[in-house]
Amino acid sequence: MLIVKCAACKKKLWSYEKIGQGEVLRCHKERIQKFFYQAEPGKAEHKIYCSCGKEIGIDRGKFFKMIAKAFTYSGTKRN
Repeated sequence: MLIVKCAACKKKLWSYEKIGQGEVLRCHKERIQKFFYQAEPGKAEHKIYCSCGKEIGIDRGKFFKMIAKAFTYSGTKRN
């Protein structure tokens, strides 16, 4: 289970069940276990923002396409 955090303010965003050893490029909505903070949807192109104003990703329907340097994570990935 991974804890996804904002890179700018270090606020916890959600816990995510990552399957496989690859990078976190997408967060599938059905694998998000718990929202610590509801990321704010943006007005343009379904962008997702943290409360500090940092753009975290883009809502693509079934998943969030993550911006690589906008977030950090800790925890373990499931094989």
